[in-house]
Amino acid sequence: MTEHETRDGWTRATEIVGVFLLSITAVLTAWCGFEASKWGGEMSIAFSQASSARIQAAAAEGEARSATSFDLTIYAAYVEAAGSGEEELADYIRERFTPEFEVAYDAWVRDGQVERAPFARDEYVPEGTFEAQELSARADAKFAEALENNQRGDNYSLLTVLFALVLFLTAMSQREIAPWVARTLLGLAAVVAIVGIVILSTFPIKI
Repeated sequence: MTEHETRDGWTRATEIVGVFLLSITAVLTAWCGFEASKWGGEMSIAFSQASSARIQAAAAEGEARSATSFDLTIYAAYVEAAGSGEEELADYIRERFTPEFEVAYDAWVRDGQVERAPFARDEYVPEGTFEAQELSARADAKFAEALENNQRGDNYSLLTVLFALVLFLTAMSQREIAPWVARTLLGLAAVVAIVGIVILSTFPIKI
């Protein structure tokens, strides 16, 4: 085989590999753009859910504060009536205790009234407290999920830059340059492409 034929063979091989790399990289770049868009959408949804949970948690906390205020008012009236010796009025007010306060009050009396008031007891959990805690925890979880989804989208976007480098190197290798330079650029493009594919395989997929 002559030197000319060998050179032509290398040129054809370079062109074939170049076309293959360009095709594969174009598909992978489009895929990364699609995944970045999908994870961006998931981020927006998670942020929206976190915001909604925050609003609901605030409403539940407001409900708990209102319940505590009501219990304080009823208890103050009860203490005043009991202190004045108005047993009938005190019993009437006692029957108006909310179930949440009733539990704490009974435990307080049973344990010798060590605390200054039933409100200091662990048993006292006004209505809306658990709901506020659950919703606040959900908001925190959704916010963290949104940040994670945002990072995933950014990772795919950064990978498109890596594949753009592959396209650049491959395109440069197809120009009228010294054969050894073309092969070097093409080899470098192939290495970068392989690295990009390996990294891509570790990323989560969202369809």
